[in-house]
Amino acid sequence: MHPLKYILKHRIALGRRRHTRVETRQGVSVYWSCEQLEDSAPVRDLSLGGLLVATQEVLAVGATLRLDFLVQEGTIRAACVVRHVEPGRGMGLKFKSVRGEDFQHLVELVNRLSAHSFQPPIR
Repeated sequence: MHPLKYILKHRIALGRRRHTRVETRQGVSVYWSCEQLEDSAPVRDLSLGGLLVATQEVLAVGATLRLDFLVQEGTIRAACVVRHVEPGRGMGLKFKSVRGEDFQHLVELVNRLSAHSFQPPIR
């Protein structure tokens, strides 16, 4: 059965996400800071729109933070906003801004991770 027909037949709601998430099994981490709080944390999943970080130190929804990725692709610095908090699991962050050259590194990172999770690369 065609996937669209399956979705319609079983009334499956399409996701709200604009970007495909990729699981990060290769040890991707970020360093984040917000006012007097700072921490480093592993990234659970990542997309060009945001990420889920695994941390016990969570911020309030709507808080803005700066983060730096600790990856082989090069420097990736971004400003993010906390979209949701999962106690004991971490924070869902949405990218607010990523510099042009850093964004290219982010694309390279997502493509590398996609190659390991059998998802198509991003162009």
